[in-house]
Amino acid sequence: MTSISEIATVDAGPTAPREPAPTAPARRRRGRVLAHAGLALGAFVMLYPVLWMLSSSFKTQSEIFTSSSLVPVAPVLTNYADGWDGPGLPFWVYLLNSLLVCAGVVIGNLVSCSLAAYAFARMRFIGSGAFFALMLATIMLPHHVTLIAQYAIFRDLGWIDTFLPLVVPKFLATDAFFVFLMVQFIRGLPRELYEAARIDGCGPFQIYLRIVLPLLKPALVTTAIFSFIWTYNDFFSQLIYLSSPENLTVPLALRSFLDASGQSEWGQMFAMSVVTLVPVVAVFVIFQRKIVAGMAHTGLK
Repeated sequence: MTSISEIATVDAGPTAPREPAPTAPARRRRGRVLAHAGLALGAFVMLYPVLWMLSSSFKTQSEIFTSSSLVPVAPVLTNYADGWDGPGLPFWVYLLNSLLVCAGVVIGNLVSCSLAAYAFARMRFIGSGAFFALMLATIMLPHHVTLIAQYAIFRDLGWIDTFLPLVVPKFLATDAFFVFLMVQFIRGLPRELYEAARIDGCGPFQIYLRIVLPLLKPALVTTAIFSFIWTYNDFFSQLIYLSSPENLTVPLALRSFLDASGQSEWGQMFAMSVVTLVPVVAVFVIFQRKIVAGMAHTGLK
């Protein structure tokens, strides 16, 4: 007599083979593929404006606003040739002006901010704590609050329409963020180094030159890179103080391609915008590891 279990087995028929469960390496590979796909999608979304600008630099004036494709229908190179001639002067003049201003700002921040940070971090003087707190308070003060007073001072000095209002204040440690950055780094250096230098007969300035400055290299590199990028992309301050065509910098020159009362040269502006990206991208690519190392060493990580 056939049992109930045997009848159920016969009625169920042959069992389908089960798929083997994915192994741990396969799951990790699948996770990496999904992660890279998500990162690639996010990168495309973030870079889409840049890709659109690059594509528009090879389009004609009419095609820029009639075609949404990233691939130009009939690529042209005249935008780069005409844009390089500039709205008033050759575009290399504006690039040179920007690089001169950036060089002055970088040198000023490196010298003044490192000296101020060394004084706040290792030297004791009357009111040092109050001055340091006041310096930190300026980080929260909007630039527009002091703009009118600064403009009046520079006007009385006869510095308007020159590079001096953009460069000279940097030699007075006006960028409190970089001072704070270096203060945190210097405070992390062992005190034994200062004591050994004093025993060897070094004064405060010799300790700064021989001990602090060589060890401050990561913070100095970070300060130089961010000073260059922020100054190179600055528009507002340069718009306030510069007016002559021969003194204009890159951001102001790009604005000159647009005319509210006449015809705007969009293709040339996009072409020169691509050209102006080259120095910033080159600095970032060359000093990328220095940026990460500097941020990690100064405690901002």
